[in-house]
Amino acid sequence: MKRDIILSGVGGQGILSIAAVIGRAALEDGLHIKQAEVHGMSQRGGSVSTQVRFGKKVYSPIIGEGSADILVSFEEMEAARYARFLKKDGKMVVNKTQIPSLPVLSGACQYPQGIIAELKKHVPVRDLDATKIATDLGNPKSANVVLLGALIEALGLHDIDWKSIIAKTVKPAFVDINLKSFDAGMAAARQ
Repeated sequence: MKRDIILSGVGGQGILSIAAVIGRAALEDGLHIKQAEVHGMSQRGGSVSTQVRFGKKVYSPIIGEGSADILVSFEEMEAARYARFLKKDGKMVVNKTQIPSLPVLSGACQYPQGIIAELKKHVPVRDLDATKIATDLGNPKSANVVLLGALIEALGLHDIDWKSIIAKTVKPAFVDINLKSFDAGMAAARQ
């Protein structure tokens, strides 16, 4: 089993934390893992992406355009930005959250509307409001783990003990909320 995953979003959304969970899971499952990150202006709310590849043998961390099995976007516009990386039968999970960029905030341009509807014309998209789900559970910062649950459900990666990996990876005080968020993400992806 080889998987090529792109995680995209905006700095501060926990993308690198989810990449760490996926990486740890792959290693504990005896798989090779390679990862490449682009931080950009992440600390100023800029675009962030991580490419995660795992399988029996992985030689390069880079996922070329048209090669990713799945794109998980933590923000709508970032889904459009990275859609070109999906392979023909790839899937997409998109958080229905809009985080205006600096040009949008300054009034230089408008946030594009209808992104998810346009993407659905080209690829299977599972859109969910991970931010609302996490907020309703008690911690909006766990939206990243909601999206992890949706990713696992979308790819059918049920043979890994994800809850154990999450419990080992996050701070003890946040294990419970993250496990609830993971379950909620899996449930949302099934709907």
